[in-house]
Amino acid sequence: MSRWFSRAAQWASCQAGRSWAFILACIVVLAWAVTGPLFDYSDTWQLVINTGTTIVTFLMVFLIQHAQNRDTQAIQVKLDELIRATRGAHNSLIALEEQGEEALAEAREEMRDAVEEVIPAARAVVREAAKAP
Repeated sequence: MSRWFSRAAQWASCQAGRSWAFILACIVVLAWAVTGPLFDYSDTWQLVINTGTTIVTFLMVFLIQHAQNRDTQAIQVKLDELIRATRGAHNSLIALEEQGEEALAEAREEMRDAVEEVIPAARAVVREAAKAP
C-alpha cells in the first residue's frame, strides 16, 4: 500500500505542477462562472465550486506534503554523504535534522562563528585581488 501511495503521490504532484493542470483548472472555473446566470447564481451553484475546490485542496495538501517529505529526505541523505566524504568536515552534522532543537541551535552558532572567522580573510583576499593589475 505504501509503495502504491508513494508512486501515486509522486505522479499526482508532477502532474499538478504542469501547465495543462493549471489550464484545466482555469477552464473549470471559467465554465462555473459562465453557468452562473443559467443557475441564477444560486446557493447550490456557489456550493459546487466551494465544495470542489475544498476537496481538491484537501487532497493536494497530503500529496504535496508527501512529495516534499520525500524530496527533503533525499536531499538530507545526499548532504550527509557529502559531509561524510569531505575531508575536514564536521561529521557531527550528519543527520542533524534528527537531533533535538538544542543540538541544532548549537550547530548553527558554531557555523556562525566559523563564518565570522572566514569573512575578514575573504575580504582581505578580495582587496588584494582588486589591487593586482
